[in-house]
Amino acid sequence: MALQGVEQTILRDSALFYWILFPITIVMILTGILRHYATVLMNTPPKPASTLAESCERLSLLRGVNLRNNAPAVLSKEAFDMRKNYLVSGYQNGAFLKDPSSRGQPPANPMTDPAGMEAMMGMMKGNMMMMIPQTLIMSWINAFFSGFVILKLPFPLTIRFKSMLQSGVMTRDLDVRWVSSLSWYFLNLFGLQSVFGFILGSDNAANQMSQQMAGMNPAAGVNPFQPGQDPDKLYQSEAENLEVVEHFCILDGIEDRILHNIASKESLA
Repeated sequence: MALQGVEQTILRDSALFYWILFPITIVMILTGILRHYATVLMNTPPKPASTLAESCERLSLLRGVNLRNNAPAVLSKEAFDMRKNYLVSGYQNGAFLKDPSSRGQPPANPMTDPAGMEAMMGMMKGNMMMMIPQTLIMSWINAFFSGFVILKLPFPLTIRFKSMLQSGVMTRDLDVRWVSSLSWYFLNLFGLQSVFGFILGSDNAANQMSQQMAGMNPAAGVNPFQPGQDPDKLYQSEAENLEVVEHFCILDGIEDRILHNIASKESLA
């Protein structure tokens, strides 16, 4: 076991740094770029609303989300309360539904809806474009680079990082700062997001975290209602979110702040 305070060294070939670390990093960058363009080619744009009532149903939910996230900072309390009360009452009584008579009924089966089937196929394509490259790269690393220790981090870490940095070669005596080839793959899996953002832009299909967050954000797509979802339940949930929002405005007390800044500048002069 390594002694406390003693620098641990491992006799290893320096070429491992170039023949393992660089190939894994380059392959993952190229795979992310190919995944982005393949997703763009295979992606089908969402269909716009076919009727005015359906468009109103979609935009009404997005209007509540935008009011909750952005409007309190610029609207006065009276204006915000007026908009909030209007949306909350509309959500609760079903005024924005394209078919108010369908309240309380179970949602339609997405398997019988062509639009639902198309949306499910799009989600399946996106999942396949994420899973297949990861499986192939992990299999390639396990076949050719399994069991290698490729670099040592220049800063100390606690023992809790050992399982994350030494996958495949974790031993009791090995210093926690040594990184295995398989762990380097996992570090690149989440650490290359800024590289993909620089090469492909912020809205890219190679960024897995942004794709997952976009699926959780109802305002991210044209149609916030996914197949099998009940619009009335989403309305009720958004009404509860709006009711608990606390108003604040960046213009509150702006006169006093301006006068205070002018007085402080005059005193310095």
